[in-house]
Formats: sequence, structure tokens, C-alpha cells
Amino acid sequence: MKKYNEEHEWVEVNGDIATVGISAYAVEQLGDITFLELPEMDAEVSMGDSVAFIESVKAASDIYTPISGDVCEINEALLDTPEVLNEDAQGNFIFKLKVSNADELDSLMSEDAYKNFVDSL
Repeated sequence: MKKYNEEHEWVEVNGDIATVGISAYAVEQLGDITFLELPEMDAEVSMGDSVAFIESVKAASDIYTPISGDVCEINEALLDTPEVLNEDAQGNFIFKLKVSNADELDSLMSEDAYKNFVDSL
């Protein structure tokens, strides 16, 4: 089950590995994605840290980690084809973390709560 933060990143945890991406709403707001800078492998990141960067024809934005952990995988395919996020933001991850504090998930929104949040914007 995906959880969301207010910066429009999603996270899905399986065991102690968290998969992180950006929401369809974020992609819709950005427009056509042209560039993505991924986080450093093995970087230790804390909840809310800016860990990556995304550019589109309309805007540029930081990507924040929704929970703390150590970056254990990056989606290198996105470096060459960041535009695939436009087609399927929910199905393409940006990076994965080895979770260091699973309790942080409790502060994130469920899919329904996130939908309500986006509807209020």
C-alpha cells in the first residue's frame, strides 16, 4: 500500500525496503519531464530531505524522501528516459531505501487521504 507526503512523493514498503516515486498529480503539475537527477547510492537520508531533482518544460522541483533510510537502489533508466514518469508516475520508482525508521510511515497519508489533500489544492 502506497503512502504519500505533502510534497507529492509516494512510498511503498516491502519488508525493510522502501520504494519511492512521485505522484501522478506531481507529474501533471510539472508537465513534460525533461531531466531527472537521482540521489547518490548509499546516501543516508532523513525524512523530508531533498534527495533528487526533477525538471520539466514548465518547472523544476526538488524530490524529498518521505522516510529515512539508506539509498540502496536508483532507477538509472530514468536518467536516459525521464519522460516515462509522464506516462506512469505511480508505476515507476525513482529510488529505493533500506528503511531506518518504519514508525515514520505513520505520519504519511493513505491513498484516500492523499486524494482528499490533492482535491483541496
